[in-house]
Amino acid sequence: SLTSPGTIPQTSRLAVAAFVMGLLCLTCVLWPLLALPAILCAIFALVKINVSKGQLKGIGLAIAGLVVPVVLTFILPLFMAIMIPALLKAKETAKCVICANNLKTLSVAAIVYASDNDDMFPVPEKWCDLLIRKGDVSPNCFRCPSALGIDFSYAINENLYTSNLQTSAAQMVMLFEANLGRNGTGGPEDVVCRHHRGARMGCNIAFADGHIEFVTEERIAGLKWTAE
Repeated sequence: SLTSPGTIPQTSRLAVAAFVMGLLCLTCVLWPLLALPAILCAIFALVKINVSKGQLKGIGLAIAGLVVPVVLTFILPLFMAIMIPALLKAKETAKCVICANNLKTLSVAAIVYASDNDDMFPVPEKWCDLLIRKGDVSPNCFRCPSALGIDFSYAINENLYTSNLQTSAAQMVMLFEANLGRNGTGGPEDVVCRHHRGARMGCNIAFADGHIEFVTEERIAGLKWTAE
């Protein structure tokens, strides 16, 4: 029979548990752990409420505890499939920007050094040491975040010292990404492309006038590497 007069139906504990776990699933972090328990509690709660003949209530709580994890089970994988590539792209873009800022700092320091030293750029064999010691540049500026495990991930153009601050062409390469270590010196064959821009690989290049460009792989050999 139905509940006798004066008897107050009790809220199903399973329904409450399902509802609470369903809400916690919305944090996404707990979803993998609580989704299945929430669904099972909700199903058992609905069954018990149905056979209780009015002695238990909480159908709404049980349904909410069932619907939320079920919906998240379908939505979250789709959401992650969309967001993860976007997040990875944003992270890569941030690394490229930090790298460009590092090169900007180094190129300005090299120009200031030259202006204080008869217009001569730091000599290639100790350019990092000179910029750290005399240019007051932090060693962190020599590290590209995309160059894992490499503390000095930039090199100076080996031909830069054949010109000076006044005679070097604005478009002559000064600094570039490389894996040549501390005081690294080289040319176009030593350039390392660590960054993606769309479908293209490329790198950051600092030029003799201090400006920075992102250069795609196919453009590197065509840059101005000599003073002539």
